[in-house]
Amino acid sequence: MICVVDYGLGNVQAILNIYEHVGVDACAAATGAELRTGDRLILPGVGSFDWAMTRLNQSGMREDLNAMVLEERVPILGICVGMQMMMEWSEEGDLEGLGWVEGGVKRLGRAGPRGRRLLPHMGWNDVAPLAGADLFEGYGADLRFYFLHSFVVDPMERSHIHAQTDYGETFAASIRKDNIRGVQFHPEKSHDWGVQLLENFSRTTGC
Repeated sequence: MICVVDYGLGNVQAILNIYEHVGVDACAAATGAELRTGDRLILPGVGSFDWAMTRLNQSGMREDLNAMVLEERVPILGICVGMQMMMEWSEEGDLEGLGWVEGGVKRLGRAGPRGRRLLPHMGWNDVAPLAGADLFEGYGADLRFYFLHSFVVDPMERSHIHAQTDYGETFAASIRKDNIRGVQFHPEKSHDWGVQLLENFSRTTGC
């Protein structure tokens, strides 16, 4: 069972609809007890870093999340701000992140004419997987996903980056550390590419 963490943010129903379409058992989890029914977890997220962390802290699920991810090594996928929350800090806010992956979140530095920032990064863009990126197994040559963000993760260990995208600078489109995986884009808005990625996650292991 894949449990989507339902703390009031993120496209929870869209993710559940995809899993229903492909025949994978999935549910929304709004309590620690519901979370514990899952053997895989998805942490979605939209909006600002501090607001997302506040909502998660208020949900009562953070302790169970930490135990399942860090102690029991349950596979988890963070989506957009959900991936950013896995880091230690963010330039977007003042609250501490979950701290599951060493490093932080920085503002995307894309500059346009006369130095103006072309933010947010919104729309379709290419994604280039790196070696061993199991979320991207079975794809053809061209991978495109839908992005909507102004901040990007900056892992301390470069080996934790498993796919990259370019928008004026090259940034991490996907990360992995042990059982922890994250994507900056929205697979639930990325048509067939996103469906396959969510299917791939349903087959991942905790190692």
